[in-house]
Amino acid sequence: MSGDGTRVPVLSAERVTVRIGGRTLLDAVDLEVYAGEVLALVGPNGAGKSTLLGVVAGDTVPDSGRSVLDGTDLRRWRLGDLARRRALLTQANSVAFPFTVREIVAMGRAPWAALPEGDDDEEIIEASLAATDTSPLRSRTFPTLSGGEKARASLSRALAQRAGVLLLDEPTAAVDLRHQEIVLELARTVADAGGAVVVVLHDLELAAAWSDRLVMISEGRIRAEGPPDQVLTAELVEEVYQQPVLVDRHPVTGDLLVTPDRRRFRTARTPEPAFEAAPGSALVKEFS
Repeated sequence: MSGDGTRVPVLSAERVTVRIGGRTLLDAVDLEVYAGEVLALVGPNGAGKSTLLGVVAGDTVPDSGRSVLDGTDLRRWRLGDLARRRALLTQANSVAFPFTVREIVAMGRAPWAALPEGDDDEEIIEASLAATDTSPLRSRTFPTLSGGEKARASLSRALAQRAGVLLLDEPTAAVDLRHQEIVLELARTVADAGGAVVVVLHDLELAAAWSDRLVMISEGRIRAEGPPDQVLTAELVEEVYQQPVLVDRHPVTGDLLVTPDRRRFRTARTPEPAFEAAPGSALVKEFS
């Protein structure tokens, strides 16, 4: 917070534009991220969510505009300092060599090597494994894991960096129901401890349940931002996603529910089959 009482963003994108192959992925986008909050980026496929995350992480250099971390242009940060300040989890969880899960998580401590903070490496590695329910996998080699297990191991590595800014690109995409909740509860815990979290999510209900603010992106531009219940209106979701939805509150938890409106499809369905396959046909055999 500044001397006049206004909130100062920890991380920001200022008029960021990214073009690739003649296509504009981001068009003069502004974004501010504050300490103590979980900010969710939502929007349809190809909207620019992951591109924006890459820009504010310093992995993607914009064609125009800039990203700022702690008041300093990201292009002026040294790589080691940046790795200690922000941790990035990408969608790609591939590792070419058969490292064990524990070795993968230990890589998150590399930015702290030869520094006093490195004295706590063992404790932090174990705590990061436990936080994502990955301790039982510690001796498994990374290529033998399922997609969801790889995602959890990679998240453990990001947590092990102990960075104040956590950037997560679809961390729940390959993860089962229980571990989706664990992942986003961890994001909430990091924010509540004073960190700043930006997470790209496709599940609008998860985004609403765990974030303080939503930023909805469409065709490289921000269409809306604010508290989840102000952004996730039926009208806006239908317009952006081209899918009719119903938005309501859960009668027990009060959580925001965003459900595809399938009434039109169900009403239009023909009650009888449009064709009848001959007995013994290949089609009948395939589905019997």
